[in-house]
Amino acid sequence: MTATAAPRTITLPTSKDEEWRFTPLGGLAGLALELGDSPGRLGNADLTPYLFGHPEWPTVVVVDGRVDAAASNFPTLPAGARLLPLSQAIADGDSVMRAHLHRHIGPGATPFTALNTSLSVDGVFLHVPANVTLTMPVHVVHVATSAAAGVTIAPRTLAVIEQGATATLIETFVSLDPQGNYFTDACAELVLGANARLEHIRVQRESAAAHHIGFTQVDQQRDSHYRSFVLQLGGKMARHNLHATLNGPNIETLLYGLYLTSGEQLIDNHTAIFHNEPNCNSWEVYKGVLADSSRAVFNGKVFVLPVAQKTDAKQTNRNLLLSDTAKVDTKPQLEIFADDVKCTHGATVGKLDELQRYYLQTRGIAGQTAQALLIWAFVAEVMMEVTVAAVRDALEATVRERLEQMIA
Repeated sequence: MTATAAPRTITLPTSKDEEWRFTPLGGLAGLALELGDSPGRLGNADLTPYLFGHPEWPTVVVVDGRVDAAASNFPTLPAGARLLPLSQAIADGDSVMRAHLHRHIGPGATPFTALNTSLSVDGVFLHVPANVTLTMPVHVVHVATSAAAGVTIAPRTLAVIEQGATATLIETFVSLDPQGNYFTDACAELVLGANARLEHIRVQRESAAAHHIGFTQVDQQRDSHYRSFVLQLGGKMARHNLHATLNGPNIETLLYGLYLTSGEQLIDNHTAIFHNEPNCNSWEVYKGVLADSSRAVFNGKVFVLPVAQKTDAKQTNRNLLLSDTAKVDTKPQLEIFADDVKCTHGATVGKLDELQRYYLQTRGIAGQTAQALLIWAFVAEVMMEVTVAAVRDALEATVRERLEQMIA
């Protein structure tokens, strides 16, 4: 599938690499950094819990890194918009695909983007032409089956939203085997033309033994609007790099994230926003709830070039610890080379406020009920930023269920 050659041999980062020093990768040693022989098969009801009650939405099901056309739904999209397997777009020599594939995430970005470039055989291509609005979300469901045990899944997503177009893209990563041990190495290239709008929802709820490393690159042109919500629930070790490059004036970039960890999970979020032009706004809020001996990493960077005057950038990371053995390594980071800007950042790590707990107790709400109310109030700030009601309601139910397990 690949349009750019990449080496089959890569050197894994170690704790001596600044970008990876809090993310141990030893668990990958027992996995083969190669694809499985063939994808597994889905049962009739396997996807139902993950479709947000809307199987009629345009849906691409990617099973163990390969599109399952029979399980997917490819309806006719309005005014020339296209949704198809990336392998088909390559076979057809699609000109839009060729102009963008591997141009935004090259093999040199990280060792794992090199691996994805080398291994990927399929994925998803979405093209929304100028001034076209998709009224239904496009849902990409990445499913890992037992056939992926011990090997690597390497899907790739390319979405090109042209000038004045509007779309919603949902990416869901799930496991059919709750204890499946495999490695997901995913890349997504999202391209927004002038005045384009994209809401991007990324849900990672893979198995308790899985390893996941994802890289999302967003490239925006003038007056465009990108809205991201990232939910991280699964995986023994899961990391997501989200980079947004603001290539014109009057761009808005909104990044929201929530991660819930328990047991000995490690969840890592690395974000970077590149303000390359003036009069742009970025807003970032990531929150985490950690239980048991789990760990989280947050590293958020904002870069403001000298030409990027009138930048308004705000970044917040807040973490709630439910145990004495949970740990967070948080590093908000600003690098500002312009002098007429408004940029702020902050991070907090702590436990529930005992005064708030006492206040609820004086009104007859105590124990786990009070704890659940306070935790939900903490996470609701980011949950409400999902604008698609069906998705928001389903994810709220999933998050509530997970929180109940964490405080039981």
